[in-house]
Amino acid sequence: MEHKKAKIGFKPFIYVVCIFLAILSVMPFLIMIVNGTRSTVEIQQQSLSLIPSNNLANNIKVLEKGSFNALVGFRNSMIISLSAAALAVYFSSLTAFAIIAYDWRLRKGFFTFIVAVMMIPGQLSAIGFYQFMYNLNLTNSFIPFIVPSIAAPPIVFFMRQYLLSTFSLDIVNAARIDGSNEFRTFNFIVLPMMKPALAMQAIFVFVGSWNALLMPIILLTEQDRYTMPIMVNQLRGNIYRTEYGSIYVALTMSVIPLFVVYFSLSKYIIAGVQLGGVKE
Repeated sequence: MEHKKAKIGFKPFIYVVCIFLAILSVMPFLIMIVNGTRSTVEIQQQSLSLIPSNNLANNIKVLEKGSFNALVGFRNSMIISLSAAALAVYFSSLTAFAIIAYDWRLRKGFFTFIVAVMMIPGQLSAIGFYQFMYNLNLTNSFIPFIVPSIAAPPIVFFMRQYLLSTFSLDIVNAARIDGSNEFRTFNFIVLPMMKPALAMQAIFVFVGSWNALLMPIILLTEQDRYTMPIMVNQLRGNIYRTEYGSIYVALTMSVIPLFVVYFSLSKYIIAGVQLGGVKE
């Protein structure tokens, strides 16, 4: 009885901590939205404020007068991010399934190679990757940001670990007995069972592709190919005056798709956690 009372007395503290952490997480986004309604002078004089101002319309007009084109940026970033997320998640899951479901000679060595590749920083290959894309005449193209996502070692590693903990090969053997081929088994049996992992990795890949700046700013030189991060970065290019209010408006616009994708896919993650918490 005393043990139960101790648990009940500890719950309010947990709730307070969780509420505090939630507020702390939301605060940067709230400040960004509020700064989008303020002028540059207000932001410089008082950098931190949670009270909206009345300069939103003027900030939007400044964006419209400049080279910032939200529709083009949204279109380009959406094409790259959605395509990269779909290819990375599908082919990484397929690779992880091949490592788990088949017993082949170089399986352990292949997985070791994947783990080793994960340790190499992506910045080290930036120059070589640019030269390779330039020799293939693929600059100012979305292909360099979409096709390489097929090979995603961190996602393969995560998917393998997920399958090891949740997947049973008896399901695959039963499907083979029923006459299902390997691709049909993977697409219609294995993939639906991996929804929580697929949703989580899709969010990560989408956010990473959407926020990417280094390689897009190197490979893309035509304005009709610019992504949202490049357009936002260009807003700081005026050496005479930087309109910080307009920058915050552009940043707010650029994070809207991230919220939409997260809240659209988070239900699958929550459902997977609930399913994993059920005891037989």
